[in-house]
Amino acid sequence: MTPFDYARAGDTAEALRLGATADAATAYLGGGTNLVDLMRENVARPERLVDVTGFSDAIAQTDAGGLLIGAAVRNTAVAEHRFVRTHYPMLTRAILAGASAQIRNMATVGGNLLQRTRCTYFYDTDGSRCNKRTPGQGCDAIDGFNRIHAIVGASPACVATHPSDMCVALAALDATVHLEGGRGRRSLPFADLHRLPGEHPELDTVLEPGDLITAIELPPLPIAANSTYRKVRDRASYAFALISVAAALEIEGGQIKDVRIALGGVAHKPWRASKAEAALRGGPANEQAFRDAAIAELSDARPLRDNGFKIELAKRTLVAVLAELSGAAA
Repeated sequence: MTPFDYARAGDTAEALRLGATADAATAYLGGGTNLVDLMRENVARPERLVDVTGFSDAIAQTDAGGLLIGAAVRNTAVAEHRFVRTHYPMLTRAILAGASAQIRNMATVGGNLLQRTRCTYFYDTDGSRCNKRTPGQGCDAIDGFNRIHAIVGASPACVATHPSDMCVALAALDATVHLEGGRGRRSLPFADLHRLPGEHPELDTVLEPGDLITAIELPPLPIAANSTYRKVRDRASYAFALISVAAALEIEGGQIKDVRIALGGVAHKPWRASKAEAALRGGPANEQAFRDAAIAELSDARPLRDNGFKIELAKRTLVAVLAELSGAAA
């Protein structure tokens, strides 16, 4: 591990001041469940850590009827919150599927959003080329063992997948990310936070240097009360997703009035299934419609040598989740 300086910020203003220091590569430290691992493996080499765990740790209902979740709130607190469990059950299920209780008790909401891929080539600093770790070096995953890698949204520079379960649910819920940084306070739709790799896979998000996530806001979304999260993985004990589906469904008179879907394990970012949603809205709530929507969503999938099975797995998982929700909504 590379030596580093440590500073504990007393408030957001101090964190931003420390994070904006020009003569050091600075990282904000929340629970540290991913950042510390990256530092141990010499993948991340920040020269200064700014500890931000002491603030932004509240969960409160908004005037509009949604929920504002501070960036320093622990994942366990979100998953166990009564309002989340009642109004956004997909979020609770995603968090519970994401990690052990010990990690959930440490990990923060802001840190979860910023965790990095678990691609083995990304972590292999001694023997593998990785454009995400060292831009311009090449990507050994493309012709290597790529069973867990992306089937949509990839590029010739990177085929890594985003690891978060919680982020898949947040994408489906149309969450908003609140930030503070050099440009002051601002907000952006959660769907715009993470990037596809393109020619710059080293950039996971659109955040600017020194930006600090302060909160996540969930909108009032009645459809989310009938929602769920399903994760398919190699083992039941806290493996990362091969495929995951976060979905919410509203049915009226046998027709789909509204639907929200996001997929995990398929792309460099949580993947909002907009094609499937468009195919379903206003149509019948039956298995054939669910299959047709899944086919439409995966029509542009481009598998690698070892992960072609993901396409059919994603289709079947999406159909199963929608069928489950349609039974609950009937």
